[in-house]
Amino acid sequence: QVQLVESGGGLVQAGGSLRLSCAASGRTGSTYSMAWFRQAPGKEREFVAGISWSGGTTRYADSVKGRFTISRDNAKNTVYLQMNSLKPEDTAVYYCACKGRSYVYVQQSLYDYWGQGTQVTVSS
Repeated sequence: QVQLVESGGGLVQAGGSLRLSCAASGRTGSTYSMAWFRQAPGKEREFVAGISWSGGTTRYADSVKGRFTISRDNAKNTVYLQMNSLKPEDTAVYYCACKGRSYVYVQQSLYDYWGQGTQVTVSS
């Protein structure tokens, strides 16, 4: 069983940056993938970025490529999302998720564990 806790959200002006963190606890082994999803008001939850825990292979949504970077700290069991050049359309609640496979899936229904989310608001 894995518990995930997100942090780092907040209010930022367009063009600014934020760094989100997701700390995982209760995990044994390294056959996992972790990902970030986001959900804006009135919208479906969508994939943002993901990373395999052991190999570090990454995957990004087209909408954030070149602006967001996902990374991991194996020693801390923490995944990060560095968000640069933020746009108002990036405003959403950001969730981290964990899958018990060393492969990054884009479908939210395939993930096993979820955090509670952290709010990111980008003003124009």
